[in-house]
Amino acid sequence: MNLFRRHPIALVLLALVVVSAVDSSPALVDAATGAPPADADLARPLGYVVAAPFSDVLDALTFLSLDRARALLVVWGVALATWGALRPAPPWRRVARALLGPVALLALGAAAATLPRPVPRLVTTDSALTVIDYHAHTSASHDGRRGWTALDLARWHAAQGFEASYVTEHNVLFDQRVQQPIPLLPGVEWSVADQHVVALADTLPVDRGRFGRDTRSLLGLFGELHRHGALSIASLPEYWRAHWDDLDEFVAAGLDGFEIVNCAPKALAFPAARRGQVVALAAARDLLVVGASDNHGWGKVTCVWNLAVSGVRGYRSNQVVARPLALAQGEWLPWTAAYTQPWLMFRGLSWSERCSWVTWILVVLIYRAVPRRAGDAAGLGILARSLEVFKLRWPRKPAPPGP
Repeated sequence: MNLFRRHPIALVLLALVVVSAVDSSPALVDAATGAPPADADLARPLGYVVAAPFSDVLDALTFLSLDRARALLVVWGVALATWGALRPAPPWRRVARALLGPVALLALGAAAATLPRPVPRLVTTDSALTVIDYHAHTSASHDGRRGWTALDLARWHAAQGFEASYVTEHNVLFDQRVQQPIPLLPGVEWSVADQHVVALADTLPVDRGRFGRDTRSLLGLFGELHRHGALSIASLPEYWRAHWDDLDEFVAAGLDGFEIVNCAPKALAFPAARRGQVVALAAARDLLVVGASDNHGWGKVTCVWNLAVSGVRGYRSNQVVARPLALAQGEWLPWTAAYTQPWLMFRGLSWSERCSWVTWILVVLIYRAVPRRAGDAAGLGILARSLEVFKLRWPRKPAPPGP
């Protein structure tokens, strides 16, 4: 009990790592069926595993839906500030501790969005499959990260196991030719009548004003894209938020498919029940279902990959595999994010990641728990002893002779 009283955080983390293994979740699931994919898995590089506590926390922050991200930041920010302010210390130190927690939390968020780091890579056992992304952006889009080039985008995809990606700028045709490290394919994302429609092909410009007046005019866009030789995909979250009751009309007008997973924070809240309805509609009408990284230059990891089958069209031509942590965002209320996101993160750890977590926790716990000797630096525990070796020790001066 004395050890728990002195080191509650380390012991709680240790318990979470161990207990969550009893009800662990797979690394990947088929977004349409919920089952682990038979032909794909995640390969985690050594640097990712060694730094698993850091890697996993940044991934968990990346896979938050927008509302859950806001709730988590507020709850954890207030909790850390309160904890820092209530710990016994002089007033100036209490203020510093109260500010340190929220600042560290914001720094983690910034690191998740921008910090270069090792990332998991999708590997497949079926050479007939092509790992592809159907929806991504460069700085040519109005909301793309400044300086995010087509080559940056290709490298981002290649690091995670993609073999090709469409580039779908907002209302701007992609006309660059990039083949290395992976081919980038031409597409565009048209914004009309509160709906984003991803067009997959080296297409031509369209008159957005003609198709953007209302839903009825929007329906004509699908036929227009067909005349240009392009496939049309309804993007998330727009069809869910603005056109949920129009999906049958979309299909009748010639829509070719739907996104069922989109990694953008505003789209991650898509509920599993609604996803199931879209999958059922697509299966019944033999339509394409896809996942979209929707990368704009922010974040280092994707939540979804597509396994495309060559020579097949329609529903069976593509399998969407996704990270369970990302799919779970639509199943939990935003205010629960402060405790459900960590738990979901721990459930998704691989055994190598769990071993890394346990190692780091025990190392820190041992250094902090072993009592210090008199004169050792405060707060470093046993580490202070090892530092004593490097101190320069001067011989003591002899005592002056007595009278």
